[in-house]
Amino acid sequence: MSFLRRRFGGGGGPDSPSDSREPSPGPDGKRPANLRVITAEQLHALKKGKHIKRRNAWVFGLGGVFGLLVAGFFASSNDMIDFKSLENVNLESIMEALPANFVMSAQQLQKTERDAVNYDSFAVGLHAQKQGIKAKHPVIMIPGVISTGLESWGTEEGSRQYFRKRLWGSWTMMRALVLDKAQWKRHIMLDKDTGLDPPGVKLRSAQGFDAADFFITGYWIWNKILENLATIGYDPGNAFTAAYDWRMSYMNYEVRDQYFTRLKSHIEVAVHVSNEKVVLLSHSMGSQVLYYFLHWVEAEGYGNGGPGWVDEYIDSWINISGCMLGALKDMPAVLSGEMKDTAQLNAFAVYGLERFLSRYERAEIFRAMPGLSSMFPMGGNAVWGDENGAPDDKPGQNVTYGPFIRFRNHTESELTQRNLTVDDSLPFLFKNTEPWFKKMIQTSYSNGVAHTTKQVEDNQHIPAKWVNPLESRLPLAPKLKIYCFYGIGKDTERAYFYRSDDDPLSGLNVTLDTSFTNRGEGGNVDRGVVMGEGDGTVNLLSSGYMCAKGWKMKRYNPAGVKVVTYEMRHEPDRFSPRGGPNTADHVDILGRSSLNDLILQVAGGRGELIEETIHSNIREYAEKVKIYEEE
Repeated sequence: MSFLRRRFGGGGGPDSPSDSREPSPGPDGKRPANLRVITAEQLHALKKGKHIKRRNAWVFGLGGVFGLLVAGFFASSNDMIDFKSLENVNLESIMEALPANFVMSAQQLQKTERDAVNYDSFAVGLHAQKQGIKAKHPVIMIPGVISTGLESWGTEEGSRQYFRKRLWGSWTMMRALVLDKAQWKRHIMLDKDTGLDPPGVKLRSAQGFDAADFFITGYWIWNKILENLATIGYDPGNAFTAAYDWRMSYMNYEVRDQYFTRLKSHIEVAVHVSNEKVVLLSHSMGSQVLYYFLHWVEAEGYGNGGPGWVDEYIDSWINISGCMLGALKDMPAVLSGEMKDTAQLNAFAVYGLERFLSRYERAEIFRAMPGLSSMFPMGGNAVWGDENGAPDDKPGQNVTYGPFIRFRNHTESELTQRNLTVDDSLPFLFKNTEPWFKKMIQTSYSNGVAHTTKQVEDNQHIPAKWVNPLESRLPLAPKLKIYCFYGIGKDTERAYFYRSDDDPLSGLNVTLDTSFTNRGEGGNVDRGVVMGEGDGTVNLLSSGYMCAKGWKMKRYNPAGVKVVTYEMRHEPDRFSPRGGPNTADHVDILGRSSLNDLILQVAGGRGELIEETIHSNIREYAEKVKIYEEE
């Protein structure tokens, strides 16, 4: 598929809804008119620019929580921002609060990235067209955490200036954070008692394709998938984005917004109109939301669809980078407001980030978004190991991955006396957080393992179990097909070194031990973060275990739903800020050419042609997980 290779073109800007479309290759195969040859000097400048970008990318992100929560939490740190969108922002006021070299660094970053060509995402759809693939099944997309914009609908005095403006996923968010932080926090944090809107605040998820196509101008999320779907015949009549307010616990989706009722209704209408069952696409946390929905829709007293509903209305579920057993980085984010991306900042960037949002403030915000805590690791030590070993330990690895939260100095305080496994980490977290947080999480989610069929069937009636595929089962839908598409080959957070927090002003008891790095003798520790295998955000055990083995067990899949796993190696384009057509990064994979091709095959009714493709050691790791078939 050489036509998908990136080409160097002149004058192209970053992808955006308005001016990012480069011409697709012509049917005659001739070179596009804007293709040009670059000199060796220009190529050298591009290579040099890549290193400048690495040094300055986080400086550019200091303006707000975008750098922390998006580039850090569920995206990569190689963001590509279009400064044209800043024309209507009060930059003079913002610059007073930012480091003096902010603009210069950001403009250099943008110039470097503009020199890198943008691959043509329409080409995948055009290729599928030539293969005779066209729209068949209605498609419904469920985005991941963070990527859905949140806009204000409040009309009280403190909210009027933000009416119908996005306080998450826009430059309004950036401006509000810098110039009106107290009001921004008041809007973005949920009520600690109810888990719903605080009094006087009304924040809702944006709707339609605009809700998740771009996070912020120039930073695409679902847009390339939308482009390719449109190329084979999809439009708002047969495709839909089911956006949700990812901050809330799953049951509150229905309590406040009737999200699951609306999703069920939309699926039923789509099937009635098209006379074809739907294909559901989910990404990241969206896969957990969808898995929860599959239980809710059948359950009596909830969706009331009955045990035959899924088989009647859903043809396929495309699970993209699904964190089915959680995202390990969620734990340090809630515990201390930290993760790999904050740990790897240089001292200047740390100063800038702390100036806008301290570690305590970040942890406070994360805790007041209980939806994020749905991604605490599931399966406990049976999946993630203990001090004696872990399923994903590699040959020659001197220290097992089993201890999840580690302390080098066990005499610092009572909190650091021993290392903690995943099983130990939740009680430790609850000990270091407020009582309201413990109550909300324990009533909303469950993180254990059901070892018998009876336990699994009993859990089908307990909503808190519905998010955990190790405590519940797939629907009784033998015609349903599940496709697990995820990336591998990128360093991903696996465990953490912590120490006591001696700063009397921090408000926290522990903090990441960023002074510790060990890349020799079988170790892979970068500034207190132990790295393992995955897609840069979700560990391989989380994205791959259920697909490769868990759903092969009868108690978790009694109807024999067909599950196909297709892994994609991370092979980024060295000149592309988003990795190019062969990236397998957790977010950027949504623009990957082969992923888009697979999606079009399933949507076009050719999913049966997709063969299982596994490159990693997930099968070997899965055999070491201490969850077994019943005898």
